[in-house]
Amino acid sequence: MKNIVILVDTVGGDRGPAEVIKGCLDASKIVSYVDIVLLGPEELIKSELEKSGWPSNIKIEHASEVINMNEEPVWAVRNKSQSTIVVGSRLVKEGKAQALVTPGNTGAVMAAALLIMGRIKGISRPAILARFPIKERATYLLDAGANAECKPENLLDFAIMANSYLSSVLKIENPSIGLLSLGEEKTKGNDLVKEAYQLLDKSSLNFYGNVEGHDIPRGTVDIIVCDGYTGNIVLKLSESLVKAVFAELKTIVNSSFMGKIGGLLLKPGLRKMIKRLDYEEYGGTLLLGVNGVCVICHGSSSAKAITNAILQAVNAVKDNVVSKIKEDLKGKAFINV
Repeated sequence: MKNIVILVDTVGGDRGPAEVIKGCLDASKIVSYVDIVLLGPEELIKSELEKSGWPSNIKIEHASEVINMNEEPVWAVRNKSQSTIVVGSRLVKEGKAQALVTPGNTGAVMAAALLIMGRIKGISRPAILARFPIKERATYLLDAGANAECKPENLLDFAIMANSYLSSVLKIENPSIGLLSLGEEKTKGNDLVKEAYQLLDKSSLNFYGNVEGHDIPRGTVDIIVCDGYTGNIVLKLSESLVKAVFAELKTIVNSSFMGKIGGLLLKPGLRKMIKRLDYEEYGGTLLLGVNGVCVICHGSSSAKAITNAILQAVNAVKDNVVSKIKEDLKGKAFINV
């Protein structure tokens, strides 16, 4: 059986190639049957690999350019043909690899995936799937930032794609789907939400109905769909709140002797919760709706986050999430007539 090939952008993030390469080396030990191809300047990557050993399943693909975080995405994709993001997207398009993992410019990743990999037939817009691990069983939200403006049919597509991912990769049977709104009643929300409600309600998906912001940490449903403008605000607010709460908790614990005693008693439980809420445990967010697996990582991703992003990509490839989405989209089979 031919090895799975995962491409990793080594120069797109904030921490530099050494940190990304360390994550790749750690992943290579876990998934020895996977070829991990490092994208970036060949000599730079070689010098890093020679410091710590070079496993047989680590390869190099030379890419001499990098798309910086402040560059206009579409312009950069069209004018930097040798950039890691463009070279990686092209290799996936050509079938030489199955997935791209990158901590690079999110807008450029989106543009390259659309312009080079191409959309799955039947999908008008891809979407970013974000994980909210508040409960033991997480809630997944999309779109988390790919599309600031959406049409009702886009939200239906998002629901179908997320349903495919959760059922095929995460093995969640018949995942429940909620529509993010400002009230539970189907008459609540703007025109987008009201019209999307009608489409979802007529589908054969396991549609729960409208959900509100407080349903996200409660884990009321498995999947929450919304436009990317709303989803990105929810994602960034949630990330900031987690950091703020733990920072405040640390201040309180260290403020007094009794606080330190309480902190010691709570330490095992807090460690478990911190591990569950730490984004590095999950690696990145999936871009669903394009002809290839694409995992977008935080720009400041550590080696641990890169390792987990690679494992996430491997699972998506092994469980044929792209093929599953294509199958589920055929003739919009989820619409009841």
